[in-house]
Amino acid sequence: MKKLAAACTVLSLFWTIKAQDLQHEVTTLNIEVPVRVFDGDRFVSDLAIQDFELFEDGRPQKIDAVYLIKKAIIQRKEELKPFTPRTERHFYLFFEITEYNAKLEEAVHYFMHRVFEPEDNLTIVTPRKTYRMKSEALHMVPRQEVVRQLKNKIREDAWMGNSEYRTAMQDLVSLVRSLAGSGRGGLEVEDTGGIDFEGMQLEEKIQFLGPLLDKLDDLRQVEQDKLLDFAAMLKEQPGQKTVFLFYQREFLPKIEPKTLQTLVSMNQAAPQIQMTLASYMDFYRRDLTFNVDSVKQAYADSSIGIHFLYFTHQAENIPGLAMEEHSEDIYSAFKEMAAATGGLATSSANPEFLFQKAADAAENYYLLYYTPQSYNADGKFRNIRVRIKGSNYRVTHRAGYFAD
Repeated sequence: MKKLAAACTVLSLFWTIKAQDLQHEVTTLNIEVPVRVFDGDRFVSDLAIQDFELFEDGRPQKIDAVYLIKKAIIQRKEELKPFTPRTERHFYLFFEITEYNAKLEEAVHYFMHRVFEPEDNLTIVTPRKTYRMKSEALHMVPRQEVVRQLKNKIREDAWMGNSEYRTAMQDLVSLVRSLAGSGRGGLEVEDTGGIDFEGMQLEEKIQFLGPLLDKLDDLRQVEQDKLLDFAAMLKEQPGQKTVFLFYQREFLPKIEPKTLQTLVSMNQAAPQIQMTLASYMDFYRRDLTFNVDSVKQAYADSSIGIHFLYFTHQAENIPGLAMEEHSEDIYSAFKEMAAATGGLATSSANPEFLFQKAADAAENYYLLYYTPQSYNADGKFRNIRVRIKGSNYRVTHRAGYFAD
């Protein structure tokens, strides 16, 4: 997520980066709540204002207006008090990927041909750069050409932006294979062009383990300040803000259990080696670098819809090693963040399926407005709950707001 602050550059005649005009004045007296209601996977589109119940910190609130919206068009409205909803759409596509997956092209194709409209706003964040699409692009070139440019940029930036991560991972795989070979009477290690561990004593190899893990963690670190800055920026932006975050499954190489047991037994006289191996192979976990609750509240307050699209893939088959998943911490944190914004969190090996499911869920929604009873601008977070009377429908919405 370091890429939230990536340097902005000009891409071509049809792409540009520029600062958003921050002109929207937010009032906390009239609270807007985008709400989606589902019966299974079907959006429920026939609800009336009297069907909704809304609670703030457990206290029932009077709903002043309900608007049914499809894409950016108000389809139906019921008003006890009139409002002027801002329904223009701002899309943000984040690609947190270490390796390019050709199936991402299908997701991009689906978005540009089935979701994106000429009046929409689009920002693309790759592992290397941030791009903002010019509003006139689709009026000047065929949509297919826009798709082609996007695919090329995502592929190029994924390769160049994460070269350091891939090199560190190759070194770690080479190191762990070399360690495994120390417990198996030799194991051929491929020459990856990185650190050469062959010829080193076991004590020397062990010294590389911690620094390589720290480097990988630094390169994939999620920075709280960047997350909060992004939420604050979007809070000031009018209209409906939707974030699609593609996150790629990560793995770490481990020594196979039987080989590890042999290696530990061979080094009973070296407790430090035993401790280091056991710590990495059995107990190593990456610590989150941000407070999940703080970030969840900031994004809910900004009325951003985050859809966390976790695309999986099979681990590489490397003889002598067991590749274990190493993204469970990020998955659980971002799943909570998505839920707090009323968004979707889902996983699949097919990015197009993930995107289609999230895009379809985001296309239809209700906008509810209410004026909080006994409002007190004390800066505390107010929890919102919406439900549908007499039903078991699945309801998603932002978790609340700060009473500033």
